[in-house]
Amino acid sequence: MAGKPKLYYFNGRGRMESIRWLLAAAGVEFEEKFVETPEDLDKLRNDGYLLFQQVPMVEIDGMKLVQTRAILNYIAAKHNLYGKDMKERALIDMYSEGMADLYEMILLLPLCPPDQKGAKMTLIKERTANRYFPAFEKVLKSHGQDYLVGNRLSKADIYLVELLYTVEEIDPSLLANFPLLKALKSRISNLPTVKKFLQPGSQRKPPLDEKALEQAKKIFRI
Repeated sequence: MAGKPKLYYFNGRGRMESIRWLLAAAGVEFEEKFVETPEDLDKLRNDGYLLFQQVPMVEIDGMKLVQTRAILNYIAAKHNLYGKDMKERALIDMYSEGMADLYEMILLLPLCPPDQKGAKMTLIKERTANRYFPAFEKVLKSHGQDYLVGNRLSKADIYLVELLYTVEEIDPSLLANFPLLKALKSRISNLPTVKKFLQPGSQRKPPLDEKALEQAKKIFRI
């Protein structure tokens, strides 16, 4: 029997958090090997663990996988969270890419120069309220089903709910006008595996604070 997946990253959300969410939702236990210093990262590179010299990296099923989306797709396919056919996978990918666009804006916000942060935050809120959330609300309304694709749980639902929680940390009012998104968030949050992940003491990471940001900058030599 294969061991637990091992996740290599720093002790923060970053580009690994969506992977943690998906594994947790799939009911998969995983281990974390935290990169804590620049030297830890150098060792992974020098030992040939990182194909493109970057983390996240996940050891799973005898592979050392890098590139967040490739990792997510493998996990989703393995655990039946990637649709039943090519058309469903195309929709799941399309929705997930839209989510990734918004997620990327939020992810990079802490690295933004202080004099640009206000404008970036305004743009994030505007895109959330006028582009991304209306699109996903429309998808749910169009078919009246409980999940985004094929009336069954997929990686797109999990990614979206992670994003909803993240956006609420920025401004809870942004979700107010989207009843179907709120219902999806509640539905997914009450799945036993997700409910467990949302409890204190789980491997879910808190929002990035100044201390964690400084540690990340040091590790990645930013």
